[in-house]
Amino acid sequence: MNIMEKMSERISAMKNPTVAGLDTRMEYLPEEFVKGIMPNGIHSFEEAAQAIYQYNVRLIDALCDIVPAVKVQVAYYEMYGPAGMEAYEKTIRYAHEKNMLVMADVKRNDIGTTAACYANAYIGKTELPDGAQRGFSSDMATINPYLGVDGIKPFTDACRENGTGVFVLVKTSNPSSGQLQDMKFEDGRTLYEAVADLVEEWGEETRGETGYSAVGAVVGATYPQQGVALRERMPHTFFLVPGYGAQGATGADIAGCFDGNGSGAIVNASRSILCAWKKREGMPFDEAAREEALRMREDLCSSLKAAGKELK
Repeated sequence: MNIMEKMSERISAMKNPTVAGLDTRMEYLPEEFVKGIMPNGIHSFEEAAQAIYQYNVRLIDALCDIVPAVKVQVAYYEMYGPAGMEAYEKTIRYAHEKNMLVMADVKRNDIGTTAACYANAYIGKTELPDGAQRGFSSDMATINPYLGVDGIKPFTDACRENGTGVFVLVKTSNPSSGQLQDMKFEDGRTLYEAVADLVEEWGEETRGETGYSAVGAVVGATYPQQGVALRERMPHTFFLVPGYGAQGATGADIAGCFDGNGSGAIVNASRSILCAWKKREGMPFDEAAREEALRMREDLCSSLKAAGKELK
């Protein structure tokens, strides 16, 4: 059983195809929470990182029994320097302690040995004199396909050797994605369709019993028609679907990304969960996040049922 199949099992058990994005930054933390843990204010990266980590802990505690996975966006931690990266690693570790799967949203890539180093850091192992050790110990990572197979094979090798997975950028949710991704080739395919075909090919060696491989695709919820077409085009590829909530997509927009059995995709929500307290006056931020996650689960499940793809 590969990592995508394990995630599918957790989604089915929780009846919730949601991954909570921990794109946590100081601006998202309620003032009273910050004052409670840092009464003298935050004046350093170390203090900021500590506050962010404690916020994440509260969120993970509130979500771990209803949400199968978290996606930790590394940029929000890198900007706080070494202390931020320590908070990043601790967040991953704590989520694992709470039995959540973890996606490292790093969008890394390069070629050859450099790509292998990225793969080792996030979804593989790094050799030391006394044996190999895991770095950030993520279950999955997001990667960029622009360098072609030279930048992909080190990651697929790591997936196969470590039971981990990757999500390759195919059709992203941002407004300007079409500037490159919608460009057409002479054979009529768009760039994102060509990448989709390659992702299917790159995942062949890691397909599990259900047919899904360890090589997934990022397919934005803000382009529902393309999601439907890509689902048909990529029958062996699990989708990570961003764009729900703050970016405007709803449950009805994402139904086409799922297969006929209501499987094959997981939907990300970041700000709508992280900042749910802003729309629920007087409610503690962790309770507000849980309420939003439950609302999102209901929206996704009812939308899938309406599309004849009820989550099993």
